[in-house]
Amino acid sequence: MDDLFELDAVGQAAAVRTGEVSPRELTEAAIARIEAYDGEINAVVHRRFERALAEIDALPRDAPFHGVPTLLKDLGWSMAGEPYRAGSRVLDGVEVARDGYGVAKLRGAGFVVLGRTNTPEFGTTITTEPKAFGPTRNPYDTAYSPGGSSGGSAAAVAAGLVAVATGSDGGGSIRIPASMCGLVGLKPSRGRISYGPSLGEAWAGFSAPGMLCRTVRDSAATLDVIAGAMPGDPYGAPAWPRTLAEEVGADPGRLRIGFLAEHPRGTVLADPDLAAAVIGAAGLLESLGHDVEPGGPETFADEDFALHFGTVVATHVAADLEEIGRWRGKPVDLDELETRNRILGATGRELGAVDYVASRDWIDGFRRRMAAWWESHDLLLTPSLGVAPFPLGWLPADDVSMARGRTNQAVAFSSPINATGQPAISLPLHRTAEGLPVGVQLVAAAGREDLLIRIASQIEAAGPFRHTAIRR
Repeated sequence: MDDLFELDAVGQAAAVRTGEVSPRELTEAAIARIEAYDGEINAVVHRRFERALAEIDALPRDAPFHGVPTLLKDLGWSMAGEPYRAGSRVLDGVEVARDGYGVAKLRGAGFVVLGRTNTPEFGTTITTEPKAFGPTRNPYDTAYSPGGSSGGSAAAVAAGLVAVATGSDGGGSIRIPASMCGLVGLKPSRGRISYGPSLGEAWAGFSAPGMLCRTVRDSAATLDVIAGAMPGDPYGAPAWPRTLAEEVGADPGRLRIGFLAEHPRGTVLADPDLAAAVIGAAGLLESLGHDVEPGGPETFADEDFALHFGTVVATHVAADLEEIGRWRGKPVDLDELETRNRILGATGRELGAVDYVASRDWIDGFRRRMAAWWESHDLLLTPSLGVAPFPLGWLPADDVSMARGRTNQAVAFSSPINATGQPAISLPLHRTAEGLPVGVQLVAAAGREDLLIRIASQIEAAGPFRHTAIRR
């Protein structure tokens, strides 16, 4: 049965359809794997095994992922009747009243939801070490972080507890753990997946829900089932000509690709593993017939970006704290929070509406300046993460200045793409001398996930990704 967990979700769904395994047998096997291996990794913070087993018979039998187990990130992805913690004890006792649209679509596609995965408090950092639930460990080396904020989901998929799990990405929170855990992580275009019915957007549109996967075809097929604007959404992404699953293996044509092996902002330190990953990927893309040259948008170097991005995030954290107070019937005292969020909350409360609107307007201009580069290029290639794989504890809780500096460097390649709302994918194309994964990021113009799937599947076909952390 463990051999089934080396399959991706598309493969597991095929095994169910052919009768090789029943949905109940596959679900029970996934539960057994979580019980056997998660004590080492600490990816799953809420288990709903009995409920999941009881729901199997009601799943639509003709659904594309009928009987395939999955896990939900415990941030967003609300599910009726289940607790919601967002990595924090301030939400103890909160239970969700209804499914979010994304969860409803997953269940409608036949997925069996086994529980919720670990995330840093409110998802505001790049490592998954919340005080409330303890650190999640990287399956490649348990002394290392799996990244964040979708680190629990990434660790679970990398270890083979499930084939796919949900995430969200507000500054790199899908792409960074995908890089750290050797996975495929696609951040969709702004508006591609609905945050409803409880929200119209998250972090002023910076954040996008998505999936952590081991294969490109899973990334395509799962996005097909959860994508689509819903009634009342503030905006949506343009429709694709056909499904993403149909783009897997399709000829991408000869593409114009720029690459950055080092960040154009001089304050971001270079790392040899990141440069090697990008240069290796650039060589591979050139060998596949694409026009590849060094360079990227000059706008990437803008020193003011971090200030305005931070203003938007801090303001939304402060607003979220007010909402949490209403949920639980008691205002949130900043002393209840981890140091990072205590500072973000206090900063957000001090900022005025004029500051917030000014930063959103600045980001609008930044987005237009960035978009101009894609008028003459198809893709940008960069590292997914701005630093080398790092151990647990690398972001010190008691040294806020050091933690902020390290975080700003780590998200230097990812957070600008959250601000622009473009789709970006992290692919596991490099390993350090110690065997730790390092991902590279490909960024397309807004709405062009189809192009990312074509090029990613071409790369995967040229050299299938290795997933050596799967527990056996």
